[in-house]
Amino acid sequence: MLGIGLVNMLVALDQTVVSTALPSIVAELHGFEFYAWIASAYLLASVVTVPVFGRLGDYFGRKRFVIAAVIVFTVASVLCGLATDMRFLAAARALQGIGGGMMVGTAFASIPDLFPDPRARVRWQVVMAAAYGIGTAAGPSLGGWLSEHFGWRSTFLVNLPVGVLALYFIWAHLPRYQPARTGEVRIDWTGAALVALVLGAFQTLIEAVPKSGLTTGNAMLAVAVLAGAALLLACERRATHPIIPLDLFRDPQLVTLFTLSTLSGFVMFSLIFFAPLLLQGGFGLSPQQAGLLATPIAACIALGSLINTRIVIRLRKPTTILTVGFSLLVAASAGLAFASRNTEHLWLELAMSAVGIGLGFILNNLNVFGQEIAGRERFGITTALLQSTRMVGGMLGTSVVATIVNHRYAAGVGDALAVIGAPLQQRWQPQLADPRVLIDPSLREGLVAQMKAAGLDGAALIDAVRHVLVDAIHLGIGLTGCAALAAALCVGRISHIRFGRSAAAAQKSGEARAGEVKAD
Repeated sequence: MLGIGLVNMLVALDQTVVSTALPSIVAELHGFEFYAWIASAYLLASVVTVPVFGRLGDYFGRKRFVIAAVIVFTVASVLCGLATDMRFLAAARALQGIGGGMMVGTAFASIPDLFPDPRARVRWQVVMAAAYGIGTAAGPSLGGWLSEHFGWRSTFLVNLPVGVLALYFIWAHLPRYQPARTGEVRIDWTGAALVALVLGAFQTLIEAVPKSGLTTGNAMLAVAVLAGAALLLACERRATHPIIPLDLFRDPQLVTLFTLSTLSGFVMFSLIFFAPLLLQGGFGLSPQQAGLLATPIAACIALGSLINTRIVIRLRKPTTILTVGFSLLVAASAGLAFASRNTEHLWLELAMSAVGIGLGFILNNLNVFGQEIAGRERFGITTALLQSTRMVGGMLGTSVVATIVNHRYAAGVGDALAVIGAPLQQRWQPQLADPRVLIDPSLREGLVAQMKAAGLDGAALIDAVRHVLVDAIHLGIGLTGCAALAAALCVGRISHIRFGRSAAAAQKSGEARAGEVKAD
């Protein structure tokens, strides 16, 4: 579990440390046009590989894939640290994403192999939540400190010691569980290729539509996604050992869990990405102040998971904890959607804490519930699909909310500048329409000085634009709250989860009692 927890920390660290270093990376390597690909290449590769290796782990055992994942991820991290241009870095990030996808698809599914009893599994999930919380909480400040003192390359090389430790614990202590199977397994390589093409094209479409709208190229890409999905369905129906067993989607309980996972990703990534922008760009807080206010999200994910392990196994209907978790996300979204620059920091911290505790109640339980419904022979693919749907939900959430915020902000800036006349509006709107001017003090001070030289009250215009950004983010967070409410209402469709003791655990307990009686 230490090894698997360190694997989880690797993924969390990489997601948060690198984002802090991106401005420094672009400043040194140039190639701003590849800026988005530093994140997209990793996400695309990981989304594609999660279901593939989750299914292969069901067939051939997971230990070899977890070991390979850590090695690939760590080597790719070193290559990222040695990158000489943005293209090389994007390619290394894609290789890193393959390792990350292998980790998520196999390491998480190793937990039910170690703990067949779901009650024990729930308790041990706190290790995963703590590792993720530490990685997420430490990531931004660690990334900034490393970039400032040792350069941006150190933000990738920090994965090396964590990867070596994870490799040691997994190699030495993770049992080699070999699934029982009859007959020869024929790997569904065609299905795996179609999964990669469909998910890759879908992510590309999600990122392209907000930027350029429904162009001819995007429409053709959408048609290609639909055609690929139809081919994938046909292929999986015929395959003897499909990568994605379609019978999983005939179970309404699992379909509900996949839907909840998608909605949880939508809410989680939207709040994690846009709450800091609200605090810095909208409320004018410093990065340090915003970081301190956002820290409860990561810390309370671990706290929520710890509380969850104490109460969920005692609930007559364990799925109630999901309703509580999504209700906390609704309350937190409402709190942030109505927050203003005058809102006390205590209330903002409470809202961030509600986000973290709500996610702590949701994320691990979705895995445990899905594993209980699907059964041992499909642990890997079910866990992998839950992770994949969460990432797809995250892509949808950030894309949709970003589109709303960008359009609303651009229109609001135009309205705010209308009072100074069309000629001046055309001159200053491009600079004020870039939210970086609200975050970067040096950029903002330079713009205010230019406006003052032109006879304008730059400070007042900056304040007006801040209000526009706050309103735009409030609208996006309101949509996030609606998604959390929809998820809370969907939980009622899951009916038959019970944390009764497994047969193996009951037998072991019975043998222990018999030994005690004999000893007496």
